[in-house]
Amino acid sequence: MGRHYYGIEIGSYMSETANVWQGTLALMVLKTLETLGSLHGYGIARRIEQTSGELLSVNYGTLYPALLKLEQEGYIAAQWGLSENNRKARFYRLTRAGAKQLRKEERGWEQATAIMSRFLPAAKETP
Repeated sequence: MGRHYYGIEIGSYMSETANVWQGTLALMVLKTLETLGSLHGYGIARRIEQTSGELLSVNYGTLYPALLKLEQEGYIAAQWGLSENNRKARFYRLTRAGAKQLRKEERGWEQATAIMSRFLPAAKETP
């Protein structure tokens, strides 16, 4: 079994010290909604897992409070609808404020990545 950080399980084959920085779940949710449009919680979780190449597993007990927080902050909006299997579900969509916050978060992550790349060896190219 993998390690859990901020609602995301890191694959068990990864280092025990692997860590997901705080705020990454919110960023992944916002980016997922920007990319795919309105989705219910399960759809958001599955997309995050698929995008990670199944290396991450979303903890639903953390996802829904994160969605509620994003909604309270005005970054996403929710409304009830029917899922693909005709079950009642809350569908979330990115708001204008959420799109603005996403741009801000992306800039922050790009800067953090650029800084960290100065400390880590360059990835070796495979033939």
